Order: sequence, then structure tokens, then C-alpha cells
Amino acid sequence: MRKTRAVSTDWRQEIERSGYYPGLVIDAVASALGDESAEAFVVHHEATFDPAMEMRRHITVLLLTATRLIVCHTDDHPADEPGGRPHASTTTDANQLGNIQSVALTRVVSDPANYAPGTLPSEAVLTIGLSVNWGSMANIDLEPASCSDDSCELDHGYTGAITAEPLTVRVSQAADGAESVANLLHFTSALSAATGR
Repeated sequence: MRKTRAVSTDWRQEIERSGYYPGLVIDAVASALGDESAEAFVVHHEATFDPAMEMRRHITVLLLTATRLIVCHTDDHPADEPGGRPHASTTTDANQLGNIQSVALTRVVSDPANYAPGTLPSEAVLTIGLSVNWGSMANIDLEPASCSDDSCELDHGYTGAITAEPLTVRVSQAADGAESVANLLHFTSALSAATGR
């Protein structure tokens, strides 16, 4: 394990370094950022394999400003038809800090008995709990409503709950490098402090 390292201060440079459609991603993030500046950020590039064993790439960019959390997702999409060209889609959300319900960080530490303070975890998982008003994905769990009368045969409609889908980013030293883990820890600390303002 390595000791905590300095974090990157230029989100554009980190997007360029990822090599994943940097012009497209930078334009999308800059448009959502507007005149504000980023106090902290995370750039997470990952590859996944779909059931057809095609590799798909994805990048998530999180930027914290004085007033908002900006989230940008960019995904690969294969060609729609044989001989067609693949395409990418980019989605940005710019939301007020008040929409954040919780900021949770899971640290995975190898050999915890020999852990030294300040040592980077081998991996870290950031989970941001968002308000249902966030405007992004939400889960709706419905079930038939009932009353306390066991012999009742009336239709009481449905009851259920709407919960926001959390935003999760996982990085590890093995897959992403120590700097990515340090950046995620720094971002989490800044985001936690910002939600308490």
C-alpha cells in the first residue's frame, strides 16, 4: 500500500489522459459547468463486456462546484446495422447540493492489522444517495394494497415507494492506479464538506 498522494487539479487534463473521446466529454462537462469552477472532481474511465462479449467503454466525470454537483456519463454504442458506424451518447446532470441525501465511502484495506494511518486503501467505493427530486433514475416498488379485513375482496389499489437510484463510483489501485484512489478520496471529502454548508 502507498501513502496518500497529491491529487490532480485539472479535470480537462484528466479527461484527455483517459483517451476516451476527450473533445466530446470536455465539451459536455464545460457546457454544464458554465462560468463556475470545479472545487474537486473525479474522472473514471472503465471498460465493460456485454453478453455478446463486445467491449464497451464508459466514462463518468463528477465535478463539485460551490453550488452544484455535475455528473457526466458518456457511453459507447455499437453500430445499429451491419456496416453502420458506432456512436456515443453523453448525458450531463447539473444539480444543487441540497439534492444530495448522503455521501458514503467504502474503503477496502488489505492486511488491516498492519494498516498505517494515511495509507491509501486498495480500493474505494463512493456512493451518493440522491433525492427523488434529483431527476435521474428512480426505483418504484409497487404491491397491491390491502386492508385489515381478511374477508375483504375490494380493490384497494396499489401502495409502494419511490427511491432514487444511488450514484456509485468504484476505483482500485490495481485497475485504476493509486492517483485515482487518492482523487476519489479527495473528492469524497470535499463533497461531504459541501453538503454540510
